[in-house]
Amino acid sequence: MATVVQMLSYLDVRCPSRRLSAIAIMSLPSYPWSCIVVEAKHAGMVDKDRSGYISADELQVALSNGTWTPFNPETVRLMIGMFDKQQRGAVSFEDFGALWKYVTDWQSCFRSFDRDNSGNIDRSELKMALTSFGYRLSDTLVEVLVRKFDRLGNGTILFDDFIQCSIVLMTLTTAFRQYDTDQDGVITIHYEQFLTMVFSLKV
Repeated sequence: MATVVQMLSYLDVRCPSRRLSAIAIMSLPSYPWSCIVVEAKHAGMVDKDRSGYISADELQVALSNGTWTPFNPETVRLMIGMFDKQQRGAVSFEDFGALWKYVTDWQSCFRSFDRDNSGNIDRSELKMALTSFGYRLSDTLVEVLVRKFDRLGNGTILFDDFIQCSIVLMTLTTAFRQYDTDQDGVITIHYEQFLTMVFSLKV
């Protein structure tokens, strides 16, 4: 008999489909720090080695998460992977423009949920953000997400970690929904199907 793995969805199966710009609040509070620090206004200035492409290392240098710690390299890797149309491990100048807009949209989104202007979001703020995206998560799972993506260990999530959390959650949800054909939040799959799904994910 085949081994079967049953997975229960913690999510409302209606995955968020709204654009970030639609949920960003237009009137944002003034921050004591800048989420994003741009080395220059043009991609050519970020391209330090003049290769014509922006590498993960170059993008990381051009970004700031509002602290003295480097921008999360895993978040940078995920974003490069999303916009690297040529599979070079880097993005072209054209793709860089789309990537940069993606980051700035996330910046506006993050600021709108950082109600206390602390430069990070806590559990309640994270749950509020995810709920607005269409996710219906228990307090227990939100706590798991905070522990997973809290790199500094202080019970909050920085801007770059918030992006990573959101991308990973979206990717996992999309993979789950491919098997959840009746959209009831429950799937039954064989063990090898489960492994194939997990190892095929770019997270």
